[in-house]
Amino acid sequence: MTKYTYILILFLFGCSPLFSQIQRGADKVSEINRTVEIRGSVQGKENFEPISGVEVSNDRGGYTITDAQGEYRIRVALGDELIFRSPEFETKRYVVKSDENVDVRVEGYSKDSSVRSKSKMLRDDKISMHQAYLDSATSYKKNDIEKSIDFITQSIAQLGKRGNKKELALSLTALGEVYQYHNQFDLAITNFKDALEANKTSKTTLLLSSAYLSNKDFKNAEETLNPLLKVKNLVPFQQVQLYENLGDTFTGLGNITKAVDFYDEGLTVAKKNQITPKMTDLNSKIADAYAIDDKSIEAEGYYGNSLKLAENEAPKRAVQEKEKVADFYNKKSRYEEEIQLRKKSLTELNNLPRPAVEKQSGIINADTITTQRINYKIANAYIAQDKYEQAIPYLEKSIVEADSDDDLIVQKDATRKLSEVYEYRGDFTKALETYQAYVSVVDTLYIRKEQEISRAARFNREISTKQSRISGLEQERELSQSKYDLAVTGQQLIQESNKRQQWVIYSLIFGLILMGLATFFFYRSNQQQKLANNLLALKSLRSQMNPHFIFNALNSVNNYIAKSDERSANRYLSEFSTLMRSVLENSEEDFIPLSKELELLELYVKLEHSRFPDKFDYKITIGEHLDVGAFQIPPMLLQPYIENSIWHGLRYKEEKGFLNIELLQKDKETIEITITDDGIGRKKSTALKTMNQKKQKSKGMGNIKKRVAILNDMYKDKVDVYISDLEADGTGTKVVFTLKKD
Repeated sequence: MTKYTYILILFLFGCSPLFSQIQRGADKVSEINRTVEIRGSVQGKENFEPISGVEVSNDRGGYTITDAQGEYRIRVALGDELIFRSPEFETKRYVVKSDENVDVRVEGYSKDSSVRSKSKMLRDDKISMHQAYLDSATSYKKNDIEKSIDFITQSIAQLGKRGNKKELALSLTALGEVYQYHNQFDLAITNFKDALEANKTSKTTLLLSSAYLSNKDFKNAEETLNPLLKVKNLVPFQQVQLYENLGDTFTGLGNITKAVDFYDEGLTVAKKNQITPKMTDLNSKIADAYAIDDKSIEAEGYYGNSLKLAENEAPKRAVQEKEKVADFYNKKSRYEEEIQLRKKSLTELNNLPRPAVEKQSGIINADTITTQRINYKIANAYIAQDKYEQAIPYLEKSIVEADSDDDLIVQKDATRKLSEVYEYRGDFTKALETYQAYVSVVDTLYIRKEQEISRAARFNREISTKQSRISGLEQERELSQSKYDLAVTGQQLIQESNKRQQWVIYSLIFGLILMGLATFFFYRSNQQQKLANNLLALKSLRSQMNPHFIFNALNSVNNYIAKSDERSANRYLSEFSTLMRSVLENSEEDFIPLSKELELLELYVKLEHSRFPDKFDYKITIGEHLDVGAFQIPPMLLQPYIENSIWHGLRYKEEKGFLNIELLQKDKETIEITITDDGIGRKKSTALKTMNQKKQKSKGMGNIKKRVAILNDMYKDKVDVYISDLEADGTGTKVVFTLKKD
C-alpha cells in the first residue's frame, strides 16, 4: 500500500464526523469510505494459465502487480475502480462493491510470439516516455526546480516496480544535477550515490566528486576520483574533467604542487583534443593555484594565457576572466591595472544584450557579474589610492544600476562607501544624507532577508516532501523486486536441491584432486629443501681445507728463508700460491674435470716432495686407454688421502718410501683410482699420534666421508671409496676410488 492511500484514509476518517453533521445518510457514507483488502487472480479464460506482471491499481493511487501465479492483493475503498493493465490484453476495469475476491479471466490469452512482440513494443514505449520526462526535467532545471523534480518523479514511476536499474540511475543522476544546480549539495550527493548503487558510470562518479567539491568535502572527493585514474575508456572530455576535479581537490587540501600537476595533465589532454573552453578554465585555475601559493610571476603568466583564450570564446566568458584577473591585481595592490581591466569589462558588458539577472526576492547571486558590481569595484580601487573624486561617479552609477536591478546588496555597499567618501572629503551634509539612504536600504534588505529565510524554509520543506516521495517510490520498487526475487528463488531452490548431490560428488572429487596436488607439491618441496640442504652442506665441507697443509707449507718456506735459500723459498711460494688459487677457484663447484684435479694433485705431491725429498718418491700413472676428459670428480676429494699417506705413513718410515697413484678404466662408464704407499701402516701411525693429531684426523676424514655420502645421495652412488692395508703385516696403505661417468 502506498503512502497516498494512508493519507486518503486519514482524510476520509477525519472528514466523517463533519459529514455526519451536515449530511444525511452518515452510515452509508461510512460504508463507502471503509477500506477492504481485495484478493484475486488474473488468468487465461480457456487454459487458466496465470498472467504475471499485470499492473493492478485504483483511482486513488493504490498499486500492485500480479506474481508468478497471477495472484494479487490490494487495499481499496468500496466504490473504487480497479484497473488491470498489461501488454498481454486490453485494459480491464471493475468497480469494487464488496470485499469479495475479484478474478479476471482473459479470453484468447497465449504466450505466442506476437504477444511477446507487443509486450516489447510497450516496454519500448515506456522507455521512450521515461526519457521524455527526463528531457522535460532538464528544460525546467534552471527556472522551476519543483516542476523539474515532478518530471523526474514521473520518470521513475514510469519504470514500474521492477524498473531497469540503468534507467533508474539516469533519473537519480538527473535529480542530483537539479539539486546541485540549486546548491542543495547534501541532497545531490545522496542521489548521486543512489544512482551509482543502481548503475556505476564514470559520468555520475564525476558529478558526485563535483558535489563533494561544492560542499568543501575534499577528502571524499579525492576518494571518489582516485578509482577513475585506473579507468582506461574515459572520453577525452571526462579525462579533462577528472584531472580538473583532482586539481580542485588538492587545491582545497592545500597541496598546490599536486594540484598544478593535475591541472597540467588536464591541460595536455584538452590541447591534444582541442577542448577550447577547458583550456581557458585550466589556465585560469593554474593561475589561481600559483596566486594562492604567492607565486605572482607564474600566476600572471597563466592569467595572460587564459585572457587570450577567453577572447575567442563567448563574450560573457571573456568578461568573467577579466574580472578574475582584476581581482588578482586588486590583491596585489596593482590598482591602475585593475581599473583598466575592469573598464574593459564594463565596456564589453554594456555591449552585450542585457539578460535576466538571476535573483530571488531582490537578492542577486553573489557570483553574478553585473555593471553595478564592476562600477563598485572600480570605485574601491580609486578609494584605495585616495582618489575620491574619481571614485564618486562610479559609486553613483553603481547605486543607480543596483536600484534599477533591485540589487540591494550592491546598493547597500555602494551607498555606505559613498557616505564614507563624502565624510573623507569633509562634506558631512552629503555624508549624512547618503548614510540615511544606506540605513533605508539596510532596512529593506533586512525585510527581504526575512522573507527569503521564510521562503527558503518552505522551499526546503517542499523539497524534502518531494525527495521523500521519490525515496518511497524507490523503496516500493526494491520491495517489489525483493518479492519477485523471492518467488524466483523458491523455484530455484527446488532445482538446486536436485543438483546438491551432484555438487557433493564433484566436491569430493575436487577435494581428492586437491589432496593429490598438495601431496605432490609437498613431496617436491621436501625434495627441493633436501637438495638445498645438501648443497649447503657440500659448500660448508668444501670450505674446510686441512689447516695442517697450509701451516706446514709456511713452515717449509720459513726453513728455506732461515737457510738463506731464497730461490727455493720463492719457487715454493709460487707453486703454493698456484695451488691455493686453483683450490679457491674450484671451491664453489660440485664436480670439476678429472684432468684439472690431476693437475692439482700433481702440484700438491710435488710441493710435499720438495719438503720431504729424503722420505719418499712418487709416480702418477694414467691408463693407456683412459679418456681423462670424459670424467668429472669432486674437487679436493683425493688430496686428503694422499696427505694421509705422506704425513702418517711415509714420513715416519726410516728408509725412503714410495707413493704410487694409478688411474685405470674398468669399463666405458667407470674408472678406478688407486693410491698406495709402503709406509708404516695405519695401526702404527695411530699409535704414534698425539691426542690433538687424532682429533684433527678424525675431523678431516669425517668431512670426506660426509662429502661422499652427500654426493652419492644426490648423484646416485657416483663415488665409492675402499681403504685397506697394503701388506699382510699391516704396513702400507691402499685406497681405491671407483668413479662413475654420470
